[in-house]
Amino acid sequence: MELHLIIHGQKDLAGQLYRQLREAIDSGRLASGTRLPPSRLLAEQLGISRKTISDTYAQLTYEGVLVGKVGSGTFVNARAPRHERSQETFRFASQDNIDHWAGLNTRLSHPGAEGTARADFIGGATTRLQFPQEEWRRCVNHAMRQMNTPRGHYSRPEGLTQLRDGIAQHIAYARGVNCRLDDVMVCNGAQQALDLLARVMLRPGDKVAMEDPGYPPARLLFRMLGADVASVPVDAEGICVDRIPDGTRMIYTTPSHQFPLGMPMSPARREALLARAVELGALVIEDDYDSEFRYEGRPSDSLQSLDRHGVVAYIGTFSKVLLPELRLGYLILPPPLFPAVIRARQLSDWHSSTLPQWALAKFMAEGYLLKHIRRCHGIYAGRRERILARLAGDLAPWLEAVPSVAGFHLTALLHKDVSVPLLIELARKLDVGLYGLAPFYDQVPPREGLVLGFGAIDTLDIDPALDKVRNLLQQLG
Repeated sequence: MELHLIIHGQKDLAGQLYRQLREAIDSGRLASGTRLPPSRLLAEQLGISRKTISDTYAQLTYEGVLVGKVGSGTFVNARAPRHERSQETFRFASQDNIDHWAGLNTRLSHPGAEGTARADFIGGATTRLQFPQEEWRRCVNHAMRQMNTPRGHYSRPEGLTQLRDGIAQHIAYARGVNCRLDDVMVCNGAQQALDLLARVMLRPGDKVAMEDPGYPPARLLFRMLGADVASVPVDAEGICVDRIPDGTRMIYTTPSHQFPLGMPMSPARREALLARAVELGALVIEDDYDSEFRYEGRPSDSLQSLDRHGVVAYIGTFSKVLLPELRLGYLILPPPLFPAVIRARQLSDWHSSTLPQWALAKFMAEGYLLKHIRRCHGIYAGRRERILARLAGDLAPWLEAVPSVAGFHLTALLHKDVSVPLLIELARKLDVGLYGLAPFYDQVPPREGLVLGFGAIDTLDIDPALDKVRNLLQQLG
């Protein structure tokens, strides 16, 4: 790859070269440790003498900006001074829209590893200690061999056939979803699935109904695309169907494990929701984000499996059962929607990376996914039981668990007047990560409580962490 330098005319060649190299290094465009081209190659590239190149390199080396390493070449010195690039502020005609996007409060953004507490009850996160590294490595090696064939073409927008077939079989087995290979689209996580559906189904001003409390990134996405989001309250049976307004085009719901409260939607409410969707001509989005993990009672049918009119789009993700960084999820579409979503996908990012798709297809075909889910289920069940025992024991004067049978977070409601923000702040100082319930509400008056994730916290850290929480609650009242 050629170094981007431009020489004009035949005058002051050394000066032109010196100034451009010095500016590129001082601005940081050429980073510390960057190897510069040999003088012979750069001379051929620029059409000037090799001596001019060598003299300029020597001058910059004398100034401490470059450093020569015998047998290796000439490099940008790590001690070279850096200057912040100054640029006059320019206001775009669309600056109001830019500021609107930049000012969004993405409440569920996960912190980096350096931002987490030792005992962190963060939801939607897993620990790498459970991830089957060796099995995944073998599957990645298989993927590399598959990609070593001389194709050189883009892949299919809907995803690799082998992975789509594996997904269709998995969710039919694990969740009772009624689908075929041709109904499956592989996405970059559940969030992209939501984005594609919203782009195809909605125009600015169209009404979307979603649970309140509910999933803030979905609500923000719909609103930023111009939708009128109607916040519909939930009760012990799920979304209050009779509160879904007329004119609704799309309904977002989490029926198997209501997010964030945790209770499942009752069978009667599911039937009522489907009937209301048919009446409105609305699409129902079923976000089944973590219900592979179930701890009590008989499994409930997915909403999609009860659909007799083709009004449900089912979204699933591998972020919760494997790792969020993989960014792989899937969308099960009613057949009439598939061609439109394919076009939207082509215009968005064409397709998901094929390397992790090949690896995941092999991972599923070899039975590693089901084995991993069974192993995690036992771990999560133990953590859940420990948290529930504490909520029913010494934490009972302050907190009450919301009934939940699936997933790897649960919600505890406060029934004493305690400042949750202060509790969270004090717990963080004790290296305990807590997360409040109130930010998940939109229009419905929020209930105070905690959302306790148990996917990332080590089992041995749970009791010491909850001891600290109990002590803080005693101090706060």
